[in-house]
Amino acid sequence: MERSIPTTDEEWRTRLTPEQFHVLREKGTERAFTGAYWDEHGDGVYRCAGCGAELFGSDTKFESGTGWPSFWQPIEDGRVELHDDISHFMHRIEVTCARCGSHLGHVFDDGPRPTGKRYCINSCSLEMDAPRP
Repeated sequence: MERSIPTTDEEWRTRLTPEQFHVLREKGTERAFTGAYWDEHGDGVYRCAGCGAELFGSDTKFESGTGWPSFWQPIEDGRVELHDDISHFMHRIEVTCARCGSHLGHVFDDGPRPTGKRYCINSCSLEMDAPRP
């Protein structure tokens, strides 16, 4: 379920854990192989931890070997936005939630077919909903 979007850092800090705040609002990265979903194999929908927007489905999740959850496409067009990221002396494409602007991770061109994309997403930026019976 989508939630209201905080408007101040104080409101965000109330909603998120310190790690989530660092990743979602300060564009941080969680350590590889430490997040809740890098090795998750259940069915469900992955939502933004910041606002609850549906972002990715388990049917597009794949084993990338990177230590972060990886998907070959978002659940629907327009759910994420892409931005040039030239931090850390390299060029990458940042992935953010289209609804609340939270940093999710990065997308790379080394994923599987049919898209060839690897949306490499921080576990702490996601919440997973199991399918309803």
